[in-house]
Amino acid sequence: MAQSGYHQCMMNRFLIVLAVLTLLAPPLARAEDRPLTVIEMFTSQGCSSCPPADALLGLYAKRDDILALSMHVDYWDYIGWKDPFALPINTERQRLYARKMGSSFVYTPQAVVQGMAHATGSSQRKIDKLIADLKGAKRLGVTAVRTGDAVRIDIDGGVFPDEDAIVYLAGVDAKHDTDVRRGENAGHILSYYNVVRDLADVGKWHGEALRIDVPKGTVSFDNRDAAAVLVQSATTGRILGAAWVATSSGS
Repeated sequence: MAQSGYHQCMMNRFLIVLAVLTLLAPPLARAEDRPLTVIEMFTSQGCSSCPPADALLGLYAKRDDILALSMHVDYWDYIGWKDPFALPINTERQRLYARKMGSSFVYTPQAVVQGMAHATGSSQRKIDKLIADLKGAKRLGVTAVRTGDAVRIDIDGGVFPDEDAIVYLAGVDAKHDTDVRRGENAGHILSYYNVVRDLADVGKWHGEALRIDVPKGTVSFDNRDAAAVLVQSATTGRILGAAWVATSSGS
């Protein structure tokens, strides 16, 4: 009986120590707390080398640490097939990246990671290296929620006190399949993921905490699956922070 009592006493002490350690341990990181790394895939349905990159973006889109966006450009439309998802603003965005990164040309498929570096969009090895290299870069806290007929964006302050940034909101479709009937990809059914259908400048951020309520109609997020928020340095093009929010038609 004495031995049994001793074992019970030791067990009680063990449970007390375990409880204390549990209280002191840091909470497990939730998926929504992880900083997002943004991959913008500049692509076109008129580009014969783009389908492998589009498929690769679909893999990145499944990751909870990546905000993957398919940015369709319009400069290949003339060669036989008009890309239904091409936006002039995407083309201009890619050209702006080229200028900021010191390049004299644009190309597809091109993956731009965090607005800071680029690689051929079909090269998973190179893109993974960029993601790894930028993993430790500072991120600005950004959250976004749907509030009735608006998207509410909250941006932290203090992390980049000397930066001025542009806040972008994109309306995004989760997936599209297209039967391409002309051009370089004629006869193929191509799949696209997180397709940007609308992109707008919705505010300016100057280093301090900021809340922006973006009303319905500013960007066509009401008919989209999701919306993406990008807070981007006005000087360097670096994406300081990002957020993802499902809209009414998404899940």
